[in-house]
Amino acid sequence: MAIDPSDFCKLNVIDTCAVWKVLSSKLLFQTAVSSGCVFSCTAFTAYECLLKPRKIVTPEDEELQKRLQVEQRNGHFQVYHLDVEELLEVEILEKRKNLGKGELSSIAFAKRTRQAFLSDDRGARKLAQQVMSEKLVQTTPHLFGWLYFSQRLGDGDKENIISEHERVARPLRPHFEEMYQRALYYRLQANMAKNLVEDIPSEAPVTSST
Repeated sequence: MAIDPSDFCKLNVIDTCAVWKVLSSKLLFQTAVSSGCVFSCTAFTAYECLLKPRKIVTPEDEELQKRLQVEQRNGHFQVYHLDVEELLEVEILEKRKNLGKGELSSIAFAKRTRQAFLSDDRGARKLAQQVMSEKLVQTTPHLFGWLYFSQRLGDGDKENIISEHERVARPLRPHFEEMYQRALYYRLQANMAKNLVEDIPSEAPVTSST
């Protein structure tokens, strides 16, 4: 399904990969939050982000973990524990797709709470689209495109956001460039439709003869 940058659900359950992509640009994250976007995560995702042992920890990884901890103290990325029914669904989903607990638990929680599932993992999105509404499966580039369509971001912000991602080894330039062009196209179409409606002359008022 083609991504529509004019439509974006603000309530998101976010998986591990997307946590890092959203936080990789301070400008992107701050603009999203100021636009009313909410990002929450499951306990499994929080564990993968902050506690799960890693063979190699890069300076970029450490920087993003610090950002996540700061934003959690600021009230963002609230952590939720799954109930028994959701844990059972994670087991069912695990048999269908070889994904981590972070992605699977995020799908199960988003489905039950009727929030969007935000992920940049293709396999996770494909599975989510099978068990919940496709319109509620979103990505970081989708968020980026929506912020441009709704004019929360300006043209000069694009390179800053891309550069911020590249500095922490999260290159998304091709995806952001594509979404930027798509957002401009959708905005143009919306403006043309609006102007067309405004140009239609209203009917002359009907007067009664006496």
